[in-house]
Formats: sequence, C-alpha cells, structure tokens
Amino acid sequence: MFRVRVRVHAPRSLSYTCRAIHQSVIAHAEAETVAKWTPKSIRTGVIARKRGMTAMWDEHGARFPVTVLQLESCQVTANIATVRKDNSEYHAVQVAASDRPPKTTTKQMIGHFKKANVPPKRVVKEFPVTADAHVPVGATLSAAHFVPGQFVDVVANSIGKGFQGTMKRWNFKGLRASHGVSVSHRSAGATGAHQDPGRIWPGKKMAGRMGGKRVTTQNLHVVRIDNTLNLVFVRGCVPGYDDAHVLVRDAKKKMVALAEHNQAKGLYENVLPNGVLDLPFPAGTEELAKTLPPVIVAPSRRTTSPFIPRE
Repeated sequence: MFRVRVRVHAPRSLSYTCRAIHQSVIAHAEAETVAKWTPKSIRTGVIARKRGMTAMWDEHGARFPVTVLQLESCQVTANIATVRKDNSEYHAVQVAASDRPPKTTTKQMIGHFKKANVPPKRVVKEFPVTADAHVPVGATLSAAHFVPGQFVDVVANSIGKGFQGTMKRWNFKGLRASHGVSVSHRSAGATGAHQDPGRIWPGKKMAGRMGGKRVTTQNLHVVRIDNTLNLVFVRGCVPGYDDAHVLVRDAKKKMVALAEHNQAKGLYENVLPNGVLDLPFPAGTEELAKTLPPVIVAPSRRTTSPFIPRE
C-alpha cells in the first residue's frame, strides 16, 4: 500500500511581500537615476582615428594648429570588474572601434562581439575607470563625450624614423664644424669611460632606432567638436601617422588629478577648466549627441588680441 505525502506551503507573510515590493521599487528608481560626474570619477576613453592637421582662427584673428580626430563606430564591448590579491577592485571599460568584415575576424572574437551585440571591430582597447563609470554594453560613443574647453591625453604609436644618429635622436650638438675635426662632425664623441668600469653604462644615449614607440601627448585643449561627423578638434599635434588609431581620454594632470585636488581644498570653481560646467557621465553617447548642436566651439583662452600693441 502506497503512502502519499502532501506538503502544504504556508503563504508568505505580508511583511516579506511588502519588503520585496519596496526593494523592487528602489531598484527601479536607482535605474532611472541619472549618474552624475564627481571630481573622483574617472571616465572611459575613446578610440579615434587621426585624420590630419589643419588650422583655425580664434575670435581675435590669431591662427593656431589643430589635429582632427574622428570617432569611427566606437562601441562598448564589455565592462570589467576584478578583485586583486590585495582585495582592491579593478574596474575598466572595453571599447572597440572601426568595423571589419567577419571573414577577416577570428571565431573567438566573432563570438565576443556577438555577445556584446556589436559588429566585428578592428581595434579593441581597455580603459581603467572608477566603479561608478561603467557604460552599458553596446553603447555607441560619440564626439559629445568630450566638452570643448577641457583637456585630453592622446596615446598612439609615433611615426617610425628608422636608424638615426645622436644629433637627430637625442639633439646632440655634434663635434666642431671646422678646426681639429675630420669627417666626424656629426659623431657622438666618446661614449666609454676608463678601464674602470671598462664598459658603457646601460641606457647610454647613442645612435639607434628612432620612433615607432607608444607616445602620450598630454594636456591637449579641445577647441571644437562636430556631432554630425563625430569629429574632435584638439589644439596641437598628435603622435602617429594619418588615419592611425589613437586613444583619447581625459587628461590625467589637468582634469583628473587637478579636479580631485581642488575639490579637496575647497576650490570648487576650479574643479573643471574655465567654461566647462559638467562632463557627460558615464559617457557621451550618440543619443546625447542628437540633443546637442551640430558644432560646438570652445571660447578662446586668449584674453587680449595679439595684434594690438601693449601699452
């Protein structure tokens, strides 16, 4: 004879149900809360392409050089959060740019891009951020990520110049051009020492391969953005050849470190550069760019006209 056991589940208490509803409302409210940039926040960077250099004129008529950077289908592919051995947390945003055909992409990367719901990309880079600066996977970054008037750092591989001598590579003066020197005018001169140490010290500046290394140009001023063509105009030169991929991020010295320093000292009006009221946070997406004017130009940092004589 079989015995059947019937379990009767007691209904959940009213307090448990109310707590669950309250938590769901809080989660929904937190999801709708707009994130705000703080002086301790570190935003993600973007991958852009160096399109070349041109010139611009400010309201005083002074000419200055600019480099044009273009964002080419720059999308977020992953958010990274790991715990180090010292129990500190590492947060980063993985960004990819420049679409490529699937037939030239490895199957491993095709699966990675498919998981992020983005097309295959040519360049994938990772930018360390703070815990509050993660960007939704699949979001498309635009030129509106940067505000005209702020400063950025640009990282790229410099143009390779091959094997060069000490005068071009290290700005050596060279030997004398006339008296006492024979066919050694551009020579490096003596590089060794006496019998002790009897060798050349490591790191000695000598002739060798020049360029082709990772270079960071710091504190470049963003003078203009074009939301229609996703262009960022920065004042000055940028490493790399034309159409090369470069990494653009908020300047570590004049933006990140200076903002935290001035906030700690109570200099709230100096947290951001002059003319910059806030930064898009956690990132400037193409949805944000649609709500902004097509072209935004930063005011000139020059206060007086260079063509008027000083009294």
